[in-house]
Amino acid sequence: MTFWSFKNARGRRYHGGALLYSATAYVLGWWLLVLENLYTFLPGVLLLGHGMIIAAYLIHECAHNTVLKHNRSNTQLGRMLGWICGSCYGRFEDIRYKHFRHHVDNDDVVWFDYEAFFISHPRVYRLTRALEWLYIPAHDILMHSIMVFTAFVIPERRDQMVRNVQVIVLRVGLLLTVGFYFPSALIGYAIAYMLMIIVLRFVDGLEHDYPYHLNLFTDEVSEHKGDLEWEQVHTFSPILSWRFERVNWLILNFGYHNAHHAKPTAPWFELPKLHRTLFGNDPKTVIQLWPQLKMYHRYRAYRIFHDAPGVEAVEGKAFLEAAQAAKLTGGNAASFLTAF
Repeated sequence: MTFWSFKNARGRRYHGGALLYSATAYVLGWWLLVLENLYTFLPGVLLLGHGMIIAAYLIHECAHNTVLKHNRSNTQLGRMLGWICGSCYGRFEDIRYKHFRHHVDNDDVVWFDYEAFFISHPRVYRLTRALEWLYIPAHDILMHSIMVFTAFVIPERRDQMVRNVQVIVLRVGLLLTVGFYFPSALIGYAIAYMLMIIVLRFVDGLEHDYPYHLNLFTDEVSEHKGDLEWEQVHTFSPILSWRFERVNWLILNFGYHNAHHAKPTAPWFELPKLHRTLFGNDPKTVIQLWPQLKMYHRYRAYRIFHDAPGVEAVEGKAFLEAAQAAKLTGGNAASFLTAF
């Protein structure tokens, strides 16, 4: 069992607790849904959704090798967690590679040019905007659909075809079986999954003012690769609560993003202290929840192209100040789970 050992005693306590919670919430959420009871439906959706959210953020921890002692064991754990949060259609190694490029290149390194896609498919764009206005994360659903069919859509991943098909057949088969016997449970799962991707994009939407570049599969070097000072100027920390620190455990402290980029090997439970060490005890160093909620609501139909009327393009310190005043659209459909 040494191979599966946590890195230290604190990791055993905090990572172990998060893993236990995620698995328990996931199983209990499904159980409440299959009861097909009006009174257990909402608790089931919330538990299932939050179990998947924690699993997703633990995948991020595994990508940085913060959970277990050995890189290979972090990889295996990340693969298993992918089955909980639905990122298993592609490879965990692809998630890790793209995310490392994000850190090393100081860039949003991607393959899929979603702006060009929407420009060339105006009807899809109009439908996406309409659904986003209704708070349905249509843009993210498109991204996660590409993730499901990753080997069919991305030429560079054709070698994953057999595995991709096997996962699709297994997962879709299981979901259809659930839907046949427990139709309301399948509806509950769909809502819980949307809840997960809404939370992931809500948190990710203000963490950088990076543009995206289509160099995931090219030799193009990002302009700011290795520039740690530039990285911090263009990284921001949208947290859930400054006063009640443990509220941020709901997203495994992912909002402390400046601290994470300053020390990517720091596990989630060390980030609040690290943030205060690096940036002080001033709430003006972060973006608090209320302006985040205002921006998410106000610009929900504009966020794809950041084209809200009266909102100017800003970056760096001006970006932080505008975000604190709820005067930004924020980003959309960003997620470390969609490795393209």
